[in-house]
Amino acid sequence: MSGTRVAVVSGGSRGLGRVLVERLLAEGWRVATFSRKPNGFTEATARERPEDFLWESVDLHDTPALRQFVKTVKERFGSLGLLVNNAGVLHQELFATIAPRRIDDLLAANLTAPVHLTQACVRLMMRDGGSVVNISSINAVRGYRGVGVYAAAKAGLEGFGRALARELGPVGIRVNTVTPGFFDSELTSDVTDRNREKIQHRTPLGRLGTAEEIADAVLFLASPQARFITGQSLVIDGGITC
Repeated sequence: MSGTRVAVVSGGSRGLGRVLVERLLAEGWRVATFSRKPNGFTEATARERPEDFLWESVDLHDTPALRQFVKTVKERFGSLGLLVNNAGVLHQELFATIAPRRIDDLLAANLTAPVHLTQACVRLMMRDGGSVVNISSINAVRGYRGVGVYAAAKAGLEGFGRALARELGPVGIRVNTVTPGFFDSELTSDVTDRNREKIQHRTPLGRLGTAEEIADAVLFLASPQARFITGQSLVIDGGITC
């Protein structure tokens, strides 16, 4: 793809976000990421790669902080070639009982925050082009109990990506979505052994995915090999939705 090799990854301190940060750094990207709190990974990486890595404390619900973070990225690295909207919040609860405040929080974290972050980032990409990869969920395409609000937000994120692909293609910005199925992460750490067995049984490939496999798809969509791909949702789920 055109543009500089500077990437923003939201929620890059752990899980899939951490894997993406590590993989991008290994491939020669400079990477900026944020989370609410630092941890051993962000602190060690900042010490070891001060020229290539930026971490800041940002809450997804704080829109001004999100936009200020992108300004800091511009000051630090000068430009931007990739945004991965990875950060999100999953909460499972029956829709009839979920509190209104929780509904607002889930929509803000999983849809509103990525929209604001994307707007700030694409303004940096419009000169040289770039790529946006949204991380969705199979909850956006297949119904499951207890995740109605989360599913609504992720479905909105997918629609947002398709519309942006149409709008931003003429200025050289590609927008795609990776839609993971069940994979080992902190979001699925509360899945009971019994439910894990059920998921594996229903999955044609017979297992959960890994963060590395999801990262493979993200890095492909960000690469020159995907330079004619935009507006697409790539489902990585071992076949559970087929």
